[in-house]
Amino acid sequence: MISANAEWHVIVEHSPGAAVHTTPYGDWLEQPLAGRPVIFFHGGYGKENAAGSTQYAIDRWHPRLVINLGTCGAFGHDLHVGDIVLAKTTTIYDIYEAMGDADETIAEFRTQLDTSRWPSRLASRVHVEPLVSGDRDLIPAEIAQLRAEYDAGAGDWESGTIAYVAARNHTRAVILRGVTDVLDENQSPTTGNLALWQRETAKVMVALLELTSDALPDLLR
Repeated sequence: MISANAEWHVIVEHSPGAAVHTTPYGDWLEQPLAGRPVIFFHGGYGKENAAGSTQYAIDRWHPRLVINLGTCGAFGHDLHVGDIVLAKTTTIYDIYEAMGDADETIAEFRTQLDTSRWPSRLASRVHVEPLVSGDRDLIPAEIAQLRAEYDAGAGDWESGTIAYVAARNHTRAVILRGVTDVLDENQSPTTGNLALWQRETAKVMVALLELTSDALPDLLR
């Protein structure tokens, strides 16, 4: 599962000769990875696309494993640009509940991910962290609260929804997100600089493809 357009462009560039097919959500292609057939699916960005495309993929291909590759912004836990986060939990944090207990509502959409099958030989190449997801870029004024409430070190748009839908379908999921920018109470260097984010995204996606290829034999055992 690939979400953002810039992330998907890297997949296409690194899949020469692969036939590209269309769906109601986005394109897909099949490309061998570590000697195994893998469907790469551009599900689209944001919660709506992430939910619908994840369900579509599970219903259509009945995968043994769903892997979400993409980018994230880091805001703690000593994460740096280029680091790769292996999510151990995902939380959809941008839910506002005014009639009842907001924390209880958010907890309903928190997903625990099984990271035990991640190969120990590749442990040094990932940071096992909680991730938070929302339909917006990270807001500097909210960083301290996200750290305190969810013990998270990074955030994105889609991983929480992908993990949630996969769990409801009893389908194993792995979330791997590469850090393209770091922010605290100040703006990220990529704020207002789409070209910089795209350059960092290209680097991150290549690293994620290489890492996934190395890890896949162990993940599918």
